[in-house]
Amino acid sequence: MFQERVGGEPHTARFSKSPGEQGSTRLSLPWLAFLLILLAVVAMLLRREAQTSQWQARELSGYAATLRYHVAPGPADPILFPAHGPFDQRMGYADIPAFAERLHARGFEISEQSRQNDALRAHMARGWSAPYAEKTQAGLAVLDCRREPLHSFHYPYRHFEHFESVPPVVVQTLLFIENRDLLDPDRPAMNPAVDWLRFTRAVLRQLGNRIDADIDTHGGSTLATQIEKYRHSPGGITHDAREKLRQMVSASVRAYQRGAVTLPARRQLVLDYLNTVPLSAAPRHGEVHGLGDGLWVWFGADFERAMGALASADAEAPDPAARALALRQAVALMIAHRRPSWYLAQGRLELERATDAHLRLLAAAGIIDADWRDEALRQTLVFRDMAKDPPLQPATASKGNTAVRTRLAGLLGTSLYRLDRLDAEAITTLDGKLQDGVSDYLGRLTDPTFARSQELMGERLLQPATLGDVRYSFTLLESTAQGNLVRVQTDTTQQPLDINEGSKLELGSTAKLRVLATYLELVAELHERLAALEPAALKVTEVSPRDSLGRWAVQYLSGPNDHSLEAMLEAAMERRFSASPNEQFFTGGGVHRFNNFNRKDDTRQPTLREAMQASINLPFVRLLQEVVRHTLAQGPGGTARLLEDRFDPRREAYLAQFADREGQAFLRRFWRKTDARTPEELRAMPLDGLRPGAERLAAVFRYLEPAASPDALGVFLSAHLGAQAPSTARVAVLHERFAPESMDLPDRGYVARVHPLELWLVAYRLQHPNATLGEAIAASAAERQAVYRWLFRTQAKDAQDTRIYTMLEVEAFLEIHRRWTRLGYPFGHLVPSLATALGSSGDRPAALAELMGIIVNGGIRQPPHRISDLRFAQGTPWETALAPTAAAGEQVMVPAVARALKQALSEVVETGTARRLAGSFQSTTGADLSPGGKTGTGDNRVVVKGRGGLALNRTATFVFYLGPRHFGSVTAYVVGSNAADHRFTSGLPVQILRSMAPVLMAHLDGGSESGCPREP
Repeated sequence: MFQERVGGEPHTARFSKSPGEQGSTRLSLPWLAFLLILLAVVAMLLRREAQTSQWQARELSGYAATLRYHVAPGPADPILFPAHGPFDQRMGYADIPAFAERLHARGFEISEQSRQNDALRAHMARGWSAPYAEKTQAGLAVLDCRREPLHSFHYPYRHFEHFESVPPVVVQTLLFIENRDLLDPDRPAMNPAVDWLRFTRAVLRQLGNRIDADIDTHGGSTLATQIEKYRHSPGGITHDAREKLRQMVSASVRAYQRGAVTLPARRQLVLDYLNTVPLSAAPRHGEVHGLGDGLWVWFGADFERAMGALASADAEAPDPAARALALRQAVALMIAHRRPSWYLAQGRLELERATDAHLRLLAAAGIIDADWRDEALRQTLVFRDMAKDPPLQPATASKGNTAVRTRLAGLLGTSLYRLDRLDAEAITTLDGKLQDGVSDYLGRLTDPTFARSQELMGERLLQPATLGDVRYSFTLLESTAQGNLVRVQTDTTQQPLDINEGSKLELGSTAKLRVLATYLELVAELHERLAALEPAALKVTEVSPRDSLGRWAVQYLSGPNDHSLEAMLEAAMERRFSASPNEQFFTGGGVHRFNNFNRKDDTRQPTLREAMQASINLPFVRLLQEVVRHTLAQGPGGTARLLEDRFDPRREAYLAQFADREGQAFLRRFWRKTDARTPEELRAMPLDGLRPGAERLAAVFRYLEPAASPDALGVFLSAHLGAQAPSTARVAVLHERFAPESMDLPDRGYVARVHPLELWLVAYRLQHPNATLGEAIAASAAERQAVYRWLFRTQAKDAQDTRIYTMLEVEAFLEIHRRWTRLGYPFGHLVPSLATALGSSGDRPAALAELMGIIVNGGIRQPPHRISDLRFAQGTPWETALAPTAAAGEQVMVPAVARALKQALSEVVETGTARRLAGSFQSTTGADLSPGGKTGTGDNRVVVKGRGGLALNRTATFVFYLGPRHFGSVTAYVVGSNAADHRFTSGLPVQILRSMAPVLMAHLDGGSESGCPREP
């Protein structure tokens, strides 16, 4: 019915429905009532579900029970890993695939890995976090060969062990601020991930904010979703609604993984939150997580004392002020977690105000009384002074596990800081008890009484006044079927640098062992090539007049001698070399004289065996000279012959071919040497190994920096020569003299004592950083010809031969370096001088120990191992264990050569420079512990115009073997100008090893009960 005005008067019109339509109206009323009742029932059920979570408990606990994993041998395929999240990244879970790939490339293989069932993989594929008992404190654990701890890093450093250890006021305060009904005992199946009332309010506020931007948008997060967020969300933040939903689902499933009753899980949430909540990062400390670390890092508070104060009842509090301060600090950190980088840095005043407000609210809620509140309000937050009192953890790691950690960090491509925070366990080959025993022994050598009791005082040993200057290093390895296992690696520097592996030291006469090894290898090669020849063929074998080694081999095999390799090696050791110091040697581009340590040796002509036993210098200088000349004679085309016949008509054609072929060969070597270098490293390479000199340095600098000004050259020379730098006028002369256009490349290489092709390649790679080897070879065609042809254009044959020999000597040392590298020499080049026989090219104790291992293993180079097992994420769905790949060693030395060297080393102990060690290692079980070794003393000084100058360091080394399995090195050294005050020789490390025998015998002779478990 409606009214309508007609002619100004209202007119009522009535319309009626059909009977069918009237019936429809009557039926709609019951339906409406039914719908209202249904909605009421649904609302009641939803309200009940929101309060009890019974349906969620049943469904989610059943679902969580299907998500399973277990560990089985070998790699798992397929397996899913987390892709993001601060927790997953810090613990290393997200990086396990990359770690495994890097380790596989470096000789490891997966020995065990977690198997995830289909349901768990499907759960993770949806983007949800895997439910498992997550660790609140983890870090790297390093165990020794007995599985006893060497290093254990726990992060966070301070934490609550269990829920009952948390003071009730801390729990109540946290719940009051964040999640008040979380521990409601009347709701046993409660889903802690969702507070439906807070969540609804948050949703409404978000919707309102879309209409009015002034409407605040507080979140509806619970402790469960907050933990999920800062552990597993990208960047630890909620990017959008989808990420919030992911947090809620993941946290809900995690809450029910142990069943429908969630009160234990909710208590664990409180504990986890207090132990892991992120609280920004502090200078010189790093990330801060958890209330315990937060109190210590930010306020310098003692965690145990603070929690003890908070646990006291009101009437029992011995120090109300301390209790009030602890509460204020704890409340402040619970507030600060919302914006930690702000509150704990620029926003400290705002944090004070917010803390005051929350303290008043806590009192109003009855959580603390008025007296406690008032006392807490009187306190102020005093932050730690990070500059004067940085929160540094004490360093307790020993050198052995520091070396393991450094090696492991390199294997994984990470830092030591991050390595320590990985959820990982490394089982090492180190013998922890023996490591401690050796470290303790070496540490006591600064005590005069102890040093005297060990017979370490004397003219060529230690002096009481300078005991504290000397540092020691010791390495012991054991040869097993799995490789060379490092049992001890320690030094007394108390510095991160590992002197065994991270140094370059002049170790003196230990280089004689490398020279002797090269010499005997060449004898074995000559035997292989010549022994099968008939006498007539031997007589016509062409040998260069300069090749005395080749000539001796032909003579020996032509005579009525035993032609077996063992006999020839024995004869090679019986050859005599003069020990006279009266000869001048042209080497390294100049004339040099060498002296013996003992003047009484000057008139001797000992056999090599005798020279090795007494470590006489001049025979080994002459032996290396023979090796150099033989290497030149064996080169392609017999390069040494270029010195013999100046008028040979084939010379020019040969030189052109030689320059192209040999130039390319050397260019390839130099390319490998310069590969993966930064521009700064490239510029430094031509200077490495050079004796400082203004002309040499200027020749290199002007070639690499052709546009540099005289001032730049002056700065460069001052940086390298210091007080010896030339005057400004002299610099100007050098700048002009060594200008790019004033000198060709071969002359410049000769002046610089650098192979011209190496110098050219460094300059080329600086100018063309993206060039390939092929492009470098193509671009160097003219230089390769020039390098080898210019030497023959001078009319003075002596000058010509001098320059030829300098270059040929460099090339010979490249070949010798290749041989040394195969036997473990650790550096990229040798100084091309006969002084290398006496240690001028440097070495490392660990590298010498590796050479000793090759000799002990019969010429087989076994890989050294420090890690026998590495396990990531133990007890998680991503647990992965890796072990070194079983691999056969490489035969790098003829077994007969290894036996000959071992015999020579045993004679050094029996009658030579290490004879004080004879009889020191006596087995009680009948095992063979006969020792052998090589001594060496290095006195490294800057020499100016032939006079000894500033002392740089003094070293004394003994590289040894003990019986058929064990070998290593012991080194004493002094660094700095006070090295000139010391006169100790290699007798010192020999005596140290002798007096340390009782410490070592427990491992060497005690079997598996007192030493590391032995492989069958």
